Parts: sequence; structure tokens; C-alpha cells
Amino acid sequence: MGADLGFQRPPRPSEWVHGDQDQTPDGGKTHSVQHDPRDPNRLYVGLSGGGFFVSDDDGGSWRPLNSGVAMDFAPELPPGEGYPYGHDPHCVVVHPLRPDRLWRQDHCGFYRLDRDRSDRWERVGRNLPADVGDIGFPVATHPRQPDTAWVFPMDGSGVWPRTSPGGRPAAFVTRDGGASWTRKDRGLPASQGWWTVKRQCLVQDGMDPVGLYLGTTNGQVWTSPDEGESFRPIAEHLPHVYGLSIGVVA
Repeated sequence: MGADLGFQRPPRPSEWVHGDQDQTPDGGKTHSVQHDPRDPNRLYVGLSGGGFFVSDDDGGSWRPLNSGVAMDFAPELPPGEGYPYGHDPHCVVVHPLRPDRLWRQDHCGFYRLDRDRSDRWERVGRNLPADVGDIGFPVATHPRQPDTAWVFPMDGSGVWPRTSPGGRPAAFVTRDGGASWTRKDRGLPASQGWWTVKRQCLVQDGMDPVGLYLGTTNGQVWTSPDEGESFRPIAEHLPHVYGLSIGVVA
């Protein structure tokens, strides 16, 4: 109830979202609901569109956390300045061991935030190869290494098709906080891989080494038992995969 009331106070949803063009094709999304493991009153939530928000009072009130993120409808402004609302975060992850470290896959790129230093996002996706870009949907983090994260870029040259660049799907991993990236595609299609990995379709299992799992819009689930060094399909001929989660079998 508290969170609902907090979101109804000004600025209201009509002020967060600039119009239908700032939402997903099938409507707005609430996602990336996170909490700070050190403080149960600190909550995070992403709205597509609307932006990314933080609450320090268990949802009683909220404020935007979008400074530094570019907005494609206002390129003349410095990134994140003048428009605190209306952004389109695709996925945001808080690292469990370093909760001040947040990773954000956004409509306008891939970003990192270290809240113990500032509340301004840094676009570390600029360090990805130019022919691939840093537009995509999901992000997965290493459970024990805050500087390690995986992304799965999509074609961001236009609004759509948002499929793997050149039909050659690949994950990219950073192990230095986004300063450099390495392509990981062994086992994935070398051509004609025209599919998308959605915002909740890239997960890790916490094992050592970390296992990765990804679901695609063409109905496949892939796994990498070795932190992205190689991939293989473990399920095919499924419907469009919208999300994956890792469970524990007793």
C-alpha cells in the first residue's frame, strides 16, 4: 500500500511518461524491482517508460535516479539533464555483495552506477565494439565479482528489429567494470540467428564456475556451464521465451 500511495504523489505517471512512443510496443512495463540488502527500506524500481526510481522509506516516496543517461528525444541536452523522467530502462541489477554497484541496460546504452561515489550513471557500453553497439535488454552479474557482468547486445541502429547484430548472436563479458569487453559466441549460431533475448531472459546460477542461461524469442533456451566460454541449447521448439529463473531443488 505504501509503495502504491508513494507513486500516486506528484510527479504522477502522466509526468513520468512523455507518450506512447516512450513505452514498449505492447504497453508500459514495471520491472527490475530490487532492494538494498543492507537496508530493507531502500527499494529500486524500473519503469519502461518512466525511468528508474529509488525509495529510502519503504516505498512511501520515490525520486528518479536517471542522471547521466542519454535520452534520444532530447539529444541537444547533456545526458540525463533536464529530463529526470521518461527514460526507458530495460533492466537494472543491484550487485548483492556490493549494493552500491548497479548495472543498467537501457534503451540508449549500457550503464554502470557506483552510488558510494555519485548518483550519476556512466555509459560503459561505449567500450563495446562499434559494429555491435550497447543496446540490448538483459544483464547478468557475477555473484562474487562485482566488476564482472554479461550483456547480450541487440541491433540498435533503429527502433526495430532489435535482433542479434548481423544475425550473429553473442554475449559480451566485462571483468573490469565495463572498461573492456570480450565477445563470447562459441556454440551460438554463426549466421541467421535473428532472435532477441528479452530483459528477464539472461540469468546465472551462482555456481563455481558460474552457469549462464538465456532464452530467445524463437523458443530456445541455451546454457553455458563455463561463464560464457561456450554455449549449447538445452530446450527448443518452445513458444517465445519471456523470462527465465533459477530454482533450487530440495
